[in-house]
Amino acid sequence: MTYLTTAPGLTDILAPGLQVVFCGLNPGVDAAAAGHHFLGRGNRFWPVLHLAGFTPHLVAPHDDASVLGFGLGLTAAVGRPTSRADQVGADEFAQAAAGLQHKLALLQPQWIAFLGKAAYAAMTGKRQLAWGEQPERFGGARVWILPNPSGLNRGYSKERLVDAYAELRRALG
Repeated sequence: MTYLTTAPGLTDILAPGLQVVFCGLNPGVDAAAAGHHFLGRGNRFWPVLHLAGFTPHLVAPHDDASVLGFGLGLTAAVGRPTSRADQVGADEFAQAAAGLQHKLALLQPQWIAFLGKAAYAAMTGKRQLAWGEQPERFGGARVWILPNPSGLNRGYSKERLVDAYAELRRALG
């Protein structure tokens, strides 16, 4: 098992050769304080991950390290915790790109799934991005962009999130 620091109190959950690394924008304040990914009250990541078929049961945020057993990993594009992702500037994402690419090159996951377009756009300088698989690789990994599961993302119902995440699950084979 390989753990690399994301932020004070929050650790990447990564290991070599994972199927998918899910990359959030940055940790929420509550998640960083508790030391567990996607812990916010309104965050829909864990139920969506399960309903999309990535886990055989609903994983509790406090059991986030168990995703390694399903070939999954967790990281954040920017390590600085904030109460809202829009408090992270494009310059912070751009500066974090090399570090994230290095992690991916070292651990060689098959896929990196960015949770939202903002981080990937800022890290690559791309302005026009579609949801789903991207034509280029990032740190050697294939790239998939998923809608952000934050409860603040009101543009996506839980059902629409599940559909989007299930599309990636089907692409894994």
